[in-house]
Amino acid sequence: MARITKRTSLVILAPLILIAMATAQTERPRLTLSVQGYLGDAPVVQLQGRSYVEMQDLARITNGSLTFEKDRIILAVPGCDGSKTDGADAAKSGFSRSFMRAAIEAMASIREWGGILQATVQDRYPVENAMTGNTIVAYQERAAEKVALASAAASNDSDNRGLELLRNEFNSVQAWTDRFLKARKSMTAEYMTLSDTPFQEDDQAQKILQCGQFLAQMFPGGSFQDSAACR
Repeated sequence: MARITKRTSLVILAPLILIAMATAQTERPRLTLSVQGYLGDAPVVQLQGRSYVEMQDLARITNGSLTFEKDRIILAVPGCDGSKTDGADAAKSGFSRSFMRAAIEAMASIREWGGILQATVQDRYPVENAMTGNTIVAYQERAAEKVALASAAASNDSDNRGLELLRNEFNSVQAWTDRFLKARKSMTAEYMTLSDTPFQEDDQAQKILQCGQFLAQMFPGGSFQDSAACR
């Protein structure tokens, strides 16, 4: 009788062992959800090929809050509000580094060119077939090259808007230079040098000066601003 009981126990125990082994072989690894930029994780439940996470766990990970309305649930996550979005957009509106560097160099060349022209006007240096005239042309060509480099470096909307003002300043100095050289060649440039303060009395020169000062501060500041002096 005892022998029969022992055999029966083995017969009952064998299927249980097989079930345990099968369960161990098919057990899936534990999955968790992590949100980049936040600490903590949440368990993931897989069912019929889909993955599920408790909303409360997701709110806990992101330090957010849940609001239950009639036909929807709202998850509010800190840092995803409109002010953050505006800040990101503002950051994107800044000058690119390559353009900012090129624009600063271009402005330096334009101001050097304007400085040579100012000295020529105030000191009444001859310009036709003279060293001074050649110097003005050399500075003008150098400024044109720097503006072209800034144009090539422009890569976003702010760069393009800043480039527009930079080109306006270059064109204004160019127009002022052409006007002076034309007047000098026709011997009508005396009106520009009779006064001790010819630039203070020249509206075009004053506008060039104001725009140059504005751009010299705007480009290093890293973000676009507008100025009527550069229009």
